[in-house]
This record gives sequence, C-alpha cells and structure tokens, in this order.
Amino acid sequence: MKLFVSMLRILIFFTFLFPAKSFATFVDSLRLSDALQNNMVVQQNKPFKVWGKAESGRKVVIHADWLSGSTEVYADTTGDFMAIIPVPKALKGDFTPHRMDVIAGGEKVALTNLLIGDVWLCSGQSNMQFAVKEMKDAEQVIYKADQPHIRLLNVALNFSETPLTNFRGEWQNCSPESVREFSAVGYSFGKKLLDSLQFPIGLVFTGIGASGVQAYIPKEDLANDTMLNRVYLQPYLADPKSKEPIDGGFSFEKVIRPYLLYNAMVHPLINLSVKGFIWYQGEANHLERASYVRATQTMITSWRSDFSQGELPFYYVQIAPFFHDEENPTLAFDAYFREAQEKVADLNNTYMVSTMDVGEAKDLHPKNKRPVGERLAAVALNRVYHKLDVSYQGPVMDDVSFHGKRAYVSFEPETLGNGLQTNDGQPPKFFYVAGSDRIFYPAEALIDGERIVVESDKVTEIASVRYAFFNYPVTNLENKAGFPALPFRTDRWEETLNENR
Repeated sequence: MKLFVSMLRILIFFTFLFPAKSFATFVDSLRLSDALQNNMVVQQNKPFKVWGKAESGRKVVIHADWLSGSTEVYADTTGDFMAIIPVPKALKGDFTPHRMDVIAGGEKVALTNLLIGDVWLCSGQSNMQFAVKEMKDAEQVIYKADQPHIRLLNVALNFSETPLTNFRGEWQNCSPESVREFSAVGYSFGKKLLDSLQFPIGLVFTGIGASGVQAYIPKEDLANDTMLNRVYLQPYLADPKSKEPIDGGFSFEKVIRPYLLYNAMVHPLINLSVKGFIWYQGEANHLERASYVRATQTMITSWRSDFSQGELPFYYVQIAPFFHDEENPTLAFDAYFREAQEKVADLNNTYMVSTMDVGEAKDLHPKNKRPVGERLAAVALNRVYHKLDVSYQGPVMDDVSFHGKRAYVSFEPETLGNGLQTNDGQPPKFFYVAGSDRIFYPAEALIDGERIVVESDKVTEIASVRYAFFNYPVTNLENKAGFPALPFRTDRWEETLNENR
C-alpha cells in the first residue's frame, strides 16, 4: 500500500497519450510499419528490415540513398511484405541526412531526414519513464537539448491480449520541446553516447510507471516455465479480470498483468534493428526474490530471441534507496531485492548499475537521473564500443576476514579503479556488524588502502558484516572514478520476518 501511494503521487505524468498520426506519406494500400518513419535513426552495420503492407502480390521496390541499387520483394497473400537491406557502418562525425523510397505500383512512401547510427531501446517502470522536465537541473538540461543528432521515439501506452504489429508514437528530432517528456535516464544515456561516439543515436522508450516485469514477457514463455506459470500467469488467468475486454487506459492493476504490455508495446518493435536495451524496473516486484530473477532473465532471453539479433546487450538499474514511510534500519526487504537483482547479471552480456549514492531516501522517484543514464552509457562505452579506458564498475565486495571485534573487507581488484574514497570526505557510512547472535549494530568503518576496516565495541566476535543492507541508505563509499560500492552482506542467513514486517 505504501508503494502504491508513492506511485500515485506522480501518476499525473505516467501516461503518454498520443493522438493517432500518419508518419509517412502513403495512399491506398501501401503503408510502412509504424516503426519506420521520417526522422528515425537507422541501425548501422546490420541488415535492416523494411516491412509493411501492400496489395497482395504487388512488387515492392525499396531504394535507400546509401545503396547503389534497389531491393525488390513481393507482398504475400495477406499483403505483408518485408525486405532486408544492408546499412553501412556509422562514421564518426557523419550526420548526413538520408532518404529511403518504398514504391509499389503507382504508390510511393518517402522517408526523409534519416540518420545512420545506433538505436537503443529504453524500458521499465516509473524511474525509467521519469521525464526530463522532472529531473534535477531540468531547465538547464532542456535548454541545452537542441541535439538534432539524437532522435526520440515515445511508444504510447497500450495493452493487448494478443501480439500487435502497430503502435502510436512519433520519431522526433531531439529538441528542448521534444525532450521534455522523454525519459531522463534514456536521454542522459543517449547524450553521453553521442558526446563520446560522435555519430547519431536513436532512443526508443517503451514502458509505463508501476509496471511489473511479468507484463513484458510473452504469454507462451510464462506458460512454459513452471515457476513463472505458477507465480504470474495462472493467478491472472484465474482472475475474472482476464476475461474482460482490454482497452488502452492506465490503471495500477492493469500494468502488472502478465504479457499485456509485451503484446502492445514490445512486440510491434521486434523487426526493428537495435543496438541493445537499457532497463530500469523492479519497484513493482520488490517483495519477490527468485521469481523476479527468473522472470527478468526470461524476459531478456525472450526479447533477444524475438529481435533475432543475437545476444543483444542488456544493461539495467538496481532500485534506489527508499524508506517506504518508515525510518527503521532493521527493515531490509529492498536490500534483499537488490541482492536478487544482482543475480540477473548471471546471464551473459548483462550488467547492473547502482543508484545507492544518488537516491533520495524519502522519494521513490529520485530526481538525480543524469548519473544513472551516464553510468549505463559508461557500461556500453566500455563493453559494446570497446573504449576500455572508460570506467564503469563500482567496488564489489570480494572477501572478508574476521579478527575479534574487527573485520577487514576487500574488494574485487578490477572494481577498485584507482582506489577507494568517500564522496563527502567522511568515513564510510552504513556498515553494520553482528556476532553469532545475528543482532546487527552500527559499526565504525575506515578506508585502509584498498580495503575497509570495520569494528564495533558492541560485538566482540564479528560473524557478519553488512554494508548498506537495509531499505533506504544513501551511501558515500565509492571508487575514485565516482562509482558507488555495491551493497553486500558477508553472511547467508535467512531473511527474517522482522526484516520484512
């Protein structure tokens, strides 16, 4: 209920309602997919699908100005056609506008002001949807957002019982006007990529506040997994709401229903060539553990399979600190959830970034979104674009040794960068220790070279160290590249009712 109330506070900007529009010039039977529009970014260095509708049996000719010849295909018996054309590699500093003509009989669709670059799909719930106009220093960001080499597409909210091929939303040049309603995390991510790579970036936002991960997974994939079928699918199918007609209107209940958002807001995009995915979601599932890990990994593999472009990179955000209207450091249900989120990255070509230092303990939707997007971009720059000099990792606990009332915590060497520090010059905060009685007490911590020394007069024989392991710590421990240390616990004690009450 507390989470529900927090989400309700920003419902006013949750739902994008776009008027229906025609995004390409067409007459009669020839029309292109809603994903193919003027102003879009065409994914570089990959085969590019051009698909749509034409008169059954009609020859469709596609010519792009970056190709010397044309490609011809025929519409099938249902009028569907799909052509695949090559796209060259994007060149640094090349922002040449391009044109594509699609011709069938006497009809022609002309797509103009196209750019060749990389397209990233941004998805999740409210902290990914959180608009530029709401972020910290919003007016300054908006003032500087005349960025015509970034292109933005907001997919309008919709739900469907069956997979759709159409959606509403318009590719736009990034400008102070168009960026206001776009994802702050997504824009911050794309802006950092553009600044570093110096070629066009396309950003597609498809998501909605308060949504559960199960809403983004195909029905058949939920059904084929015993755990997901039991936890998500069957309870919904047994609910009378599953028999009601589905419309496109928002409700908190509807955005957690399984598979409806996938059908309406992901499936229409699966033929689009993309570079990868960024994801910020979890608050709606924060009381789950193993089922959330399984669901998120299933979603990733489902999307990769549907987009048919290999193991596309998937970078995601750990949920931020939040007190759930109770300032009680013994409550740790979100800490256990963050721990579960880490396990999603056991899947190949995934990575999680932390927000522990840029959260706001009393705001479920912290406004400092720029570091979040830029951290996701740093991961991409290092791991996708092979800029190995770009740091992207925060300190990750590696080992602990216990010596009476002291413990010595070390970190994975590759995550230390040039060493440990705090962002405020104060000792590291939010270390707790416990003895064999499993009662935790606040501990003093200090940086000793590449390790942390922790001690407490309350515990004579330390058995466990926990760092930032409760619902709402806003942390100060980081490496010298400015990336926060991940929360951790050195024990594997069972989660207790007291931590979840």
